[in-house]
Amino acid sequence: MIGGGQLARMTHQAAIALGQTLRVLAVTPDDSAAQVTPDVVIGSHDDIDALRRAAVGADAFTFDHEHVPTEMLEKLIAEGVNVAPPPSALIHAQDKLVMRRRLEALGAPVPRFAAVTSVSDVDDFAGGTDSRLVLKAARGGYDGRGVVLARDTAHAREAAAEYLAAGVEVLIEEKVEMRRELAALVARSPFGQGAAWPVVHTVQRDGICVEVIAPAPDLDDDLAGAAGGLALRLADELGVVGLLAVELFETVDGGLLVNELAMRPHNSGHWTMDGARTSQFEQHLRAVLDYPLGDTSPIAPVTVMANVIGAQDIPKMSMDERLHHLFGRLPEAKVHLYGKGERPGRKIGHVNVLGSAGGSPDDAAYVADVRERAVRAAHWLSHAEWTDGWSSHR
Repeated sequence: MIGGGQLARMTHQAAIALGQTLRVLAVTPDDSAAQVTPDVVIGSHDDIDALRRAAVGADAFTFDHEHVPTEMLEKLIAEGVNVAPPPSALIHAQDKLVMRRRLEALGAPVPRFAAVTSVSDVDDFAGGTDSRLVLKAARGGYDGRGVVLARDTAHAREAAAEYLAAGVEVLIEEKVEMRRELAALVARSPFGQGAAWPVVHTVQRDGICVEVIAPAPDLDDDLAGAAGGLALRLADELGVVGLLAVELFETVDGGLLVNELAMRPHNSGHWTMDGARTSQFEQHLRAVLDYPLGDTSPIAPVTVMANVIGAQDIPKMSMDERLHHLFGRLPEAKVHLYGKGERPGRKIGHVNVLGSAGGSPDDAAYVADVRERAVRAAHWLSHAEWTDGWSSHR
């Protein structure tokens, strides 16, 4: 697996259960995955020699991020390496313009968009109106980076000028009037078998996913079916091998628009580690090794994942002590820490909480209870503060 972050770390956990060894290409021995796997290659994802060293003797060559240059992957394929997903698919997760154009050609619903090669393209796209606009770097953005929500057309022009001056390829989109963000996660094997988990609601704050509710509450069955069907169709049309996460906007008028694609394990699928019969990490390995895919059905009526994000003021209490208190108060919380140092805004882990049997994602009070417990647990691990003011010493 190219990349030594938390996604590779959690994939390694799944590999152990399958009797596999996951080699990782990590930047440093302290990377999340390099701390736990015995087979580590140190090097950069854009160094062809490092990629070749990582590929030696491997049955499959896959990714925990999408940043490996496609021309290098083509060289590896020519040398007999089994790259999954192949670069012909991966490019659609690397380049937003390529992705938008291909999805439009496939008839998939996407926001109105255009490439920006000069500042005048912003005015042409806006068409004299002051509608809300979004500027995006075509490559490299994640967790809100590389995205500008323009206040008005003048702000969009300024942002475009800065991107273009820096040599960054840019696209512009109309800001979507949405009800919420959804994600459809699917897997596809080289044989062409596909499998989909329930569509989830992702909660974003400052461009970062902070919470996932699985399945998405109060989601129309037809819309859920359409989202899952769209993701499976795109996986097939694009030739994906492994996981495909389709980030979606649910519009205020009840439609769907594709926002982003990811071809790797994804934050929207972390709930599957405890809440589904097959986790996204095991499924990704099954797919790239061309095993039959696993059962994606949920274990509980609702599972909520809350990210543990580094606080602005790092607590003096150790993480070990925070875990001790958390398990004493919320023994049902399932914690996954990434072996990362704490710093403000950094994802350092996540917590999964499963709802009790007999509940329903359409029961607002039931969902709210599961959400509150997951968010309370994650906030405690981040801040060493209980959101409800509770103290074990009272």
